[in-house]
Amino acid sequence: MTFIKITEQASLYDNLEQKSVLELLTGINEEDQKVALAVQKTIPEIDKLVTGIVERMRRGGRLFYIGAGTSGRLGVLDASEIPPTYGMPNTYVIGLIAGGDKALRNPVEAAEDNPDRAWEELLAYCINKNDTLVGIAASGTTPYVIGALRRARENGILTGAISCNPDSPVAAEAEIKIEPIVGPEFVTGSTRMKSGTAQKLVLNMISTVTMIKLGRVKGNRMVNMQLTNQKLVDRGTRMIIDELGLPYEQAKNLLLLHGSVKEAIDSYRQSHS
Repeated sequence: MTFIKITEQASLYDNLEQKSVLELLTGINEEDQKVALAVQKTIPEIDKLVTGIVERMRRGGRLFYIGAGTSGRLGVLDASEIPPTYGMPNTYVIGLIAGGDKALRNPVEAAEDNPDRAWEELLAYCINKNDTLVGIAASGTTPYVIGALRRARENGILTGAISCNPDSPVAAEAEIKIEPIVGPEFVTGSTRMKSGTAQKLVLNMISTVTMIKLGRVKGNRMVNMQLTNQKLVDRGTRMIIDELGLPYEQAKNLLLLHGSVKEAIDSYRQSHS
């Protein structure tokens, strides 16, 4: 089967520089509306991947994301949001980007072209069969991602791939293939647009559902969030008020004493049982 890079095909829109601001914004929005529907079609594969991740994390495993450029940045972003949102140590969900942290802000030439580099980086984390590796590559051709997925699968590690082209080389190396096909970009080949949005949606789904199933959410609330600013302290205080019916200051003091909504509520109930 011939591999076709839909992500690189010509935009459905032309003469962009001649369009008005309103026309450009409207066109981008029209294209963006296709993204959620493309992601919807991949839910069965996301289901398989998340189920596997949760099983492994319950045994002490970790979730690794790898990617280059926009894809790598999205993986690092998703991983970095887990500790403040769910109170998990930053050793459980780990994002690696080709070229290292420097590549988060600046392009690192040829970093993504080395098929061995990501696996070397993963070995430094002592990656093992309890872990899961998710490769992110809009085009589906990134050597940095392909090489690591191949080695991980050879070593019995659960692998998933997120790509926006069907039947890509990256997907061929993964056990579970998540392929939201969003079509050509508004600006030809600019995969930070629809492809990036699709990847962000999929990553949100993976990490959010994983954290819920690991007990980091109660009802619909982030009861393990880190209290890193006054907004979050206030939010946590109001969660405690809703749950326990305490006055605001008492709830706030209880929260600050225990450091999380969950610990505050559990401690209060134990002491008043």
